[in-house]
Order: sequence, then structure tokens, then C-alpha cells
Amino acid sequence: TTTTRRASAAGGMVTVREVPTMPIEGQKTGTSGLRKKAAVFSEGNYLANWVQALFGALPRREVEGSAMVLGGDGRWFNKEASQIILKLAAGNGVKKMYVGRDGYLCTPAASAVIRERGAYGGFIMSASHNPGGPKEDWGIKFNYSSGEPAPEKITDAIYGFTQTVDTLKMADIPDVDLSVCGVTKFGDFEVEVIDPVADYLKLLKRVFDFDLIKSLLTRPDFKMQFDAMHAITGAYAKPIFVDELGASPDSCVNAVPKEDFAGGHPDPNLTYAEELVKVMFSADAPDFGAASDGDGDRNMILGNNFFVTPSDSVAIIAANAVECIPYFKSGLKGLARSMPTAAALDRVAAGLGVECFETPTGWKFFGNLMDAGRLSVCGEESFGTGADHVREKDGPWAVLAWLSILAYRNKDVPVGGKKVSVEQITKEHWAKYGRNFFSRYDYEGCESDPCNAMVESLRAKAAASKKGDKYGDYELDYADDFEYTDPIDGSVSKNQGVRFVFTDGSRFIFRLSGTGSSGATVRMYIEQYEADPAKQGADAQVALAPLIKIALETSELAKFTGRESPTVIT
Repeated sequence: TTTTRRASAAGGMVTVREVPTMPIEGQKTGTSGLRKKAAVFSEGNYLANWVQALFGALPRREVEGSAMVLGGDGRWFNKEASQIILKLAAGNGVKKMYVGRDGYLCTPAASAVIRERGAYGGFIMSASHNPGGPKEDWGIKFNYSSGEPAPEKITDAIYGFTQTVDTLKMADIPDVDLSVCGVTKFGDFEVEVIDPVADYLKLLKRVFDFDLIKSLLTRPDFKMQFDAMHAITGAYAKPIFVDELGASPDSCVNAVPKEDFAGGHPDPNLTYAEELVKVMFSADAPDFGAASDGDGDRNMILGNNFFVTPSDSVAIIAANAVECIPYFKSGLKGLARSMPTAAALDRVAAGLGVECFETPTGWKFFGNLMDAGRLSVCGEESFGTGADHVREKDGPWAVLAWLSILAYRNKDVPVGGKKVSVEQITKEHWAKYGRNFFSRYDYEGCESDPCNAMVESLRAKAAASKKGDKYGDYELDYADDFEYTDPIDGSVSKNQGVRFVFTDGSRFIFRLSGTGSSGATVRMYIEQYEADPAKQGADAQVALAPLIKIALETSELAKFTGRESPTVIT
């Protein structure tokens, strides 16, 4: 069936074709959106069904006449997907679409554009840190008007509509040239292609003292290296670090986004950011190194021959934020971390006299606290750090936060003098607050059924345990399956990770992660607190070895999964 509506300025009509379709199984959507292999998304009506289901899940009166945002991480299929989404948006009554040039918007920038332009929401085309290409991963999610990922009530409704969708409302409009900024009109539907950096850069300038950072990056005795991993922050690196802040052009590497991330795995950790790690652990290493992931919401921070864990990174940023970052000069509202993240942030919160929240993994929990005015800085051990300037974790923001701290600490050090280093800042932090030794073991691509059986076994062991039980030299305080009641909306999140917590604050945690497109990833988290500065310099794997052994024995991981060693150690 073809219906017509909307007289165009030229006197013609914009037509909306009602295209028959059938439900497709397996489009269960989480707060990270829907992720599958790119070959699945690019076939038939797979993507179109999901987008139409989203429009079914949103209140029609709110969608009609609204403005929305579209962008993504530059991976394979984004260009074709953009045109499908634009036609469906027009067909479902959206009045205006803001699209990042070339379909580019890093995830924090998408959140910023939604907020800056007062948009109803936005589509983010990304599978985050997962590989890209015709045989790799693709993903899409919807963010709401605060720039935050859609809540479960919407993602559940999307899934419901995917099971019944039978008609696609496709506007009969040509493909839009997304390579040039400007406005294209079809009747009363409008597409504005925008600079993907501009709104985000304007926001970052309100958050940070760019002159202070520039004073560091233009020093002849300071070197940095930012590795964009051939992913989306390559489109942001030169405009921000080079053009605005004066860094040397060769300080940004792998800075051209590629549809397949040049065959790499754009996950900024010690395993996958191997090129940067080699540079930063060389004899002539730069003073500062950082990397970001596929969609720009994650970060890794390195100093000269020194790695900063994400748990330490967010704690150090929080401890220095008021002094070094203008956005926070009036004080912090509160701090928060995901449950598996080491408790270094809790000790900073106690020192500052502010609230500290322990939430399930997932940025939406932080967003609720931010919207309620109770949270300023937050982080996850999975290399996600952020603040309430947007409603997503923000890789470039974390890099600029560290550069702000380094610039502030070195502003009175003369050129050629002994600079304050990333390592010194971190070790001074440990001396003041203590060190939370932390490591995460990832076992990727495991079979789902044995993993679920392992978690059920751990739940049973936790339920049967009692305070005072001995695990080697460790005495149990409690063991449970983490449950969170949101202090803002009262929602309850259960089964968020099985944890065994000991009387000295040490703990190990097991949970399954769903951010891959196939199989299960088992994550094991190990943490041990050390207050004695004389013992804080030990290698984390050495310090944690006894607890790692106990965790592996308790979980029987090798028996359940058949894995003798992890894919990634952080």
C-alpha cells in the first residue's frame, strides 16, 4: 500500500510506502541496544524491522514533529544503515534529523548533540569496542532526550514490537549525501548534516581550561601519544588535540577511521592496544599515552612505562577534579562506580565527604543519579569513565581530565625541570588513600550453557556460605548475588554478579557479560586493598596471585568452561 502526505514546497508530495514485512526472531534489545553480526543486520529487513519496532515503542504524539540525531562509529554498514533509518524516520513522522557528517558521531558526542540541540532522542550505530567489517559485529541503540541510553521499559517494548511488526513505513525519498554539511529538505522533513565535532568541542571547552592544557601540550619537553585505533575518535583527535590544543600532529596515531578498524579489535586495553603499550613501555616513551575504543566511550591511560587501572583512574580524576577542572570548581555532587570496579573511588568520596554509589554495570544507572543532581564523576573498571556533562561514558573527556591534572601539576615546573609524571600522581594518590590492587580476567567466546551452569553453582555456594568461613588465609565477610535498588526510581536489578567479600576488604566476583555478539564472556574480578606504602609497588598479578587461585578453585572455572587461561588480563 502507498499513502501520500506532506505537500512539499515545490508542490509535489512526499510519499510514504507501507512495505510488508514479517517478524524476525532474536531482536532482544538491552540498554546497550541490539548487537549481532553485521551480515545479519545487512540482510533483508533485519535493521528496518528493529527501527520500525522502536517507533512503535515510542509514544506517537512525541515522535511526530520531533527532531532526532543519527551517527555512529564509522564501521561497515553504517552508511547503508543511515539511509534506511532516515527513510523510516521520515515515514514515521519525525520532522528533522541531525546527522553527523559521513554518519560519524562518537557516542559521547551523540549524547552531547541530543542535549545541545534539544532533540527528542538519537540513534547510535555502533557495536562499541567489538571488531567491525562484513564478517564482524554491528549494533544500534536509541538514546533519549537527556542523551542517556533508553531505559528498559523502552527496550523491552522494542522487543515486543519486533515480534509483531508487519509493516515498514518508508518515506519514498532519495538517499541523502552525508559527506557535506548542510540542510536537505523533502517536503516538511529535513535532514541537517552537521560537523560531528563542533557541538562536542563546544561542550568540552565549557568543562575544561583549554589554555591550561595547551600550556602542557606545547611544551618542548612534553610528549604524548593518542591512539584512536582506526576508530571514531580518529575524527576527533586532530581537531581537539592538534588544532585546538597545539599538540604535535604526530602525537595522534591510527587516526583515520576505517570501516573494519584496519582489521584490529578497537578495545583500549593492554592486550588489544598492543601498539600503544609497546611505545609507552619503551626506553624513550612519551610522558603520556591514551587510547579510545570503537565508538569513543572508553579510554585507557598510560604514563611513561606505567599503566593506570580504570579503577584508579576514576578515583584520581575525582580526587583532583575540583582543583584542576573548571566545570567542578563548586564541588562534586557525588561519585559512583559499577559494583565490579575496585573501591578506590569510595575512599576518595569518604575523604571529600560526598556520597558514593555502587551500581550494576550499565551507564543508565549513573544517568538516573546525574538527572537527580546526585552524581558528578563516575566510572567502570571496563575502561569507561565520565561525568554529568553528558549521559554516556566519555573517552576523550577522560583523556582531557588527565591532561588537565598533569597541566595543573606542572604549570610551575620550568621547561627542562623535573616534571610531575602520571606515575608520581598515581603513587601519591596511593600513599594518601591506599592502593586497591585489581585485575580482571576475561574468558571470551565461551559456550553459554556451561557458563550459566558455573554461575548457578557459584550462586549456590554463596547462598550456603556464612560469615567467618575460611578461604585459604582469607576470612569471609559475606557472599551474595549483587542486587541494586535504584534510589531514584525504585527499580530493582537482580543477579548482577556473584561476589565473595572478605573481612580485609578483598573480594572476587564472577559475572557473564553480554556485550559480544555471540557466545558468552566470563569476567572474573579480583581486588585486594593495601594501606602500607611499602607494599604498594608490587606487581598486581603477584600481589593478587593467592586470591586468584582461590577464586579459580571456588568457581571451578576450568572444569565448567574448559579454559585454562583467560583471553585478556587487565
